[in-house]
Amino acid sequence: MNLRKYMFNTKLLSISLAALVISTSCGGDKPKDDEQNNENVVDVDTAKTAVLNVGGQLFSIPSPIQTAMLIQKSGVSYNKEILNPSNKVNTYSTDYVRALNLGIYGADLGYVSMYNQTQDAIGYLAGVKQLADKLGVSAAFDANTMKRIETNIANKDSMLMLVGVAYRASDAYLKSNQRTEISSLILTGGWIESMHFSITALKQKANDDIKYRIAEQKQALESIIKLIGSHNLPDANTLSAQLTDLLKVYEGIQFKYNFVEPVTDSLKKMTYINSTNEVSVSNEQIEQIATKIQEIRNNIINVKS
Repeated sequence: MNLRKYMFNTKLLSISLAALVISTSCGGDKPKDDEQNNENVVDVDTAKTAVLNVGGQLFSIPSPIQTAMLIQKSGVSYNKEILNPSNKVNTYSTDYVRALNLGIYGADLGYVSMYNQTQDAIGYLAGVKQLADKLGVSAAFDANTMKRIETNIANKDSMLMLVGVAYRASDAYLKSNQRTEISSLILTGGWIESMHFSITALKQKANDDIKYRIAEQKQALESIIKLIGSHNLPDANTLSAQLTDLLKVYEGIQFKYNFVEPVTDSLKKMTYINSTNEVSVSNEQIEQIATKIQEIRNNIINVKS
């Protein structure tokens, strides 16, 4: 098997992620007055990994915004054809399917916003609102926040922040109302769509960072499988089986952590982490992951319900 190794310095990775978070939270465009007065917007980190507590267990799943940022940074051009068409929203008639597709549409909304595609963002925002309403989640969305999303839909930085506000409010609402199964499905849909973005981008343009992002998703996948299984949802039997098959591919991907002593700059009061992560993944494994993700996604967005 032809394996290629990728080595990443965690110091550089941390710095780049921090820069992305800062650009999202404090973008170059000057916020409008109402945004400056809203503390919720200032503190939102839309690229933050989602953590869900179910039955006392914590499950960590990367935000789709992280992936959209990475893809845009790689120089891959915008491609509307890879998204789930927003006009399919009316074909989803069960809460199970709606929740998964709300996650997918949320990721799509983040993607189109990242590329400043205002007209497409309007369609996906409408789809998100419609699914949220049918799921009974719309009560969690502050009316003022939703109005500001519509007002600032042409401002990428504001959109990303405000979408983060809405989704965090939705997640908190679901948790407080003991509907964590819906929250779990939304997170799952978002993760599947972000994997779809990564795979499509990699096919369009070879990029080691994107390839590594795909390869490093084993832990997130394990969390998703446990999350779905913890709710004992009959509708999720096929999805659980497909995700478990996908995990078998990840079992063959090898990771190695190389510890290097950290260096502290006492004058700047900063510690630099020099350790590296090394992953060995073949093109065949990436292709197997791509095939399985496509099958899972197709079952979700084309479901006959």
